[in-house]
Amino acid sequence: MLRFFLVYFVCENVFLDANRFFPVIMVTGARQVGKTTFLEAMKSNERNYVTLDDPLERVIAQSDPALFLQKHPAPLIIDEVQYAPQLFPYLKMKVDEDKQSSQYWLTGSQKFHLMKNVTESLAGRVAIIELMGFSQAELLNSDSKRQLFSANPDELSSREITPATNQLEYIYNSIIRGSMPELVLNPQMSKDIFYSSYLQSYIQRDVKALTQIGNESQFIRFMKTIAARTGQIINKSDIAKDVGITSKTVDKWLSILITSGMIFLLEPYYNNLSKRLIKAPKLYMLDTGLCCYLTGWSDWKTLESGAQNGALLENWVIIELLKNYKYNGSSAQFYYLRTRDKSEIDLLILQNGQVMSIEIKKAANPSKKDIRNFYILQNLKVNTGFGAVICFSEKTYPINALNSAVPILRL
Repeated sequence: MLRFFLVYFVCENVFLDANRFFPVIMVTGARQVGKTTFLEAMKSNERNYVTLDDPLERVIAQSDPALFLQKHPAPLIIDEVQYAPQLFPYLKMKVDEDKQSSQYWLTGSQKFHLMKNVTESLAGRVAIIELMGFSQAELLNSDSKRQLFSANPDELSSREITPATNQLEYIYNSIIRGSMPELVLNPQMSKDIFYSSYLQSYIQRDVKALTQIGNESQFIRFMKTIAARTGQIINKSDIAKDVGITSKTVDKWLSILITSGMIFLLEPYYNNLSKRLIKAPKLYMLDTGLCCYLTGWSDWKTLESGAQNGALLENWVIIELLKNYKYNGSSAQFYYLRTRDKSEIDLLILQNGQVMSIEIKKAANPSKKDIRNFYILQNLKVNTGFGAVICFSEKTYPINALNSAVPILRL
């Protein structure tokens, strides 16, 4: 039932509009985030379905794409389309010939290969929608939280806050459990068993399709090293040393994690006036449950008092905001800012030429000292708007004229 909330959340804002104008829609995202379920829930009885997980269908799609498309006429869903890149030129010919919208809906996990084929064959003909795990708006069935997040006090007041007996327990349980639909929809399922199976499937089906890895245990050690560094600035030489691989291999394996929907790189903000700013990205895992599994956190109390409690809280908030903006079809850009003397702003959201500053604090009563780094933007002559400290306060309240303390449950 919860997946239908995502259908309305994404489709009413993005999917249905795209479907009116584009002949092809491609839904991407990590393995098991619900891409197929999403499209099946949207399709009518007239739309056919075929999956390239079926080895017989895959062989036909690879060896005779024209015959495959004759066998499966539009309107059509093609699941796991990355297994047959040979289809893309034929899809182009079909949509150019038919000149109709809503002909082909595609799903795929390996974003790099998909984007390469889209660029070469379907540019201007395809709308791309990226799915991630469940958002809090879906889990709480909140209409107000489906709206684009804004730090404007007038807009914040209209966002409902769902009461929780214990905010810390609720949030850190959400971090531990993660956002994978199968795990969320089956609360009795062991997350350790789920993520163990998920990792094996991911390595066997996605990683090996993207590159040759001689040592699977070394790749898992690499993922554990990355998970331990969530919320940190990437230092490739340190990662290489810890895992026992070359910096070139770190580059290759990071690219795999990005293109298969495992991690998100938050780019640094800088401009011509910013000679003293750090210019390396920070990394975050798109599913905090997988991050906790890889780093050995098994219950919320241990995590909440542990060494990674702040980093994983920051990870969770940033990914929730990323889902909010993506699922609303926003083109906003996400950055962080850090100076060489380690003054930092956790998140900058740039939209329509204006920057919203976000700090993330594990605190109930943030004050002006928590927004002291926002002044850096004034020195950079940046057009700033309303800002927020996302925290564990019980209600929204002003810190100064432009910045508010915002309860984490208002995301």
